[in-house]
Amino acid sequence: MAYNAKDYKTLLGMDGFSDDLLQNHFTLYQGYVANTEKLLTTLQNLELEGKSSSPEYAECRRRFGWEFNGMRLHEYYFENLGGDGIPVSSGKLYNAIVKEFSSFEAWEKEFRTLSAMRGIGWVILYYDPHADRLFNVWVNEHDVGHLSGCIPLLIIDIFEHAFLRDYGLQRIEYINAFFKKINWKVVESRFV
Repeated sequence: MAYNAKDYKTLLGMDGFSDDLLQNHFTLYQGYVANTEKLLTTLQNLELEGKSSSPEYAECRRRFGWEFNGMRLHEYYFENLGGDGIPVSSGKLYNAIVKEFSSFEAWEKEFRTLSAMRGIGWVILYYDPHADRLFNVWVNEHDVGHLSGCIPLLIIDIFEHAFLRDYGLQRIEYINAFFKKINWKVVESRFV
């Protein structure tokens, strides 16, 4: 089954995110999808040619995690946008957040603090179904720092391409805009 870029044009016109910024972000995402497919084809061809111990094969295998996670994290990110930003105030996810962080406000403060840290990457609210725990995690690169076996619930892209066109170096303003457009129904649906 081929990976195809999903259409997120319904996000165009969203407050706090210019269409120019979103269109550029969609193009970047489409590149991750295309590169994921190219790597899969290249790997398959190298295997058919008996070159699975070649340096080219090894490098393609190493690169695959970067491209695949770049694709998937952008999908999670775009899908948890487009809402009204009104946070959950009851239910399973809300109760888990309060249990783990003592209050919803304490969770949000920590998530915002991580998002504002100097550097590029992602901040992810993860659920560990094995221990029934939640974690806010800084992921520096697409393919490094993920918590194995955990489910990403809420993702914010904090690479500069996600905000620089609209906010310049004012990352806090971007984080504020992000929180106003979270689609909490999507986030809750990921919490199984």
